[in-house]
Amino acid sequence: MARYTGSVCRLCRRENVKLMLKGDRCYSDKCAIERRPYPPGQHGQTRKKFTDYGIQLREKQKVKRIYGMLERQFRRTYHDAARRKGVTGENLLLALERRVDNVVYRLGFASTHAEARQMVRHGHFRVNGRKVSIPSYQLKAGDELVLKDRSKKNQHIADNLAAVDRRGKVAWLELNKDEFKGKLLQLPSREDVTMPIQEQLIVELYSK
Repeated sequence: MARYTGSVCRLCRRENVKLMLKGDRCYSDKCAIERRPYPPGQHGQTRKKFTDYGIQLREKQKVKRIYGMLERQFRRTYHDAARRKGVTGENLLLALERRVDNVVYRLGFASTHAEARQMVRHGHFRVNGRKVSIPSYQLKAGDELVLKDRSKKNQHIADNLAAVDRRGKVAWLELNKDEFKGKLLQLPSREDVTMPIQEQLIVELYSK
């Protein structure tokens, strides 16, 4: 399966915003965007004027990288959102938030989206008692996600849960650290997406 294998700090610098792709490093003084707040490459420090298309493209790339997706899968998610009733941009963001790998990350079991995706692929979680190994699986209100018994002894997961408070509470999710489980209390709303995202730019890009 295709995946990005390059430097993730380079992606943050390219989008000029912390995408939280490196876990603990993003909260430290070693964060690349703190040390070098300009795009990577030979011409990174030169001023560039973006066209409307360039601005839309950068927004789409940023959102793709936040959720750890490649173009084909992201485009398919967008078209699914466009077919639903409501505002397409909001439908897109809420579909991304309801992905099981994103919920694993938001609950704090994983320190990054990439780690959450790997944990789901390796079958570490059960949703309503059933094994789920597809990162794009969409959770519904009331769904309960539980770490499997063997994985509860994993010290790295325990360390991730211990550090979850610094991310802030996610209103639409409930975490029970003692029992290694979380619950989707309700479907997320647009206000629950706190990353600096302008979804309308993505809609304009794909509508051309």
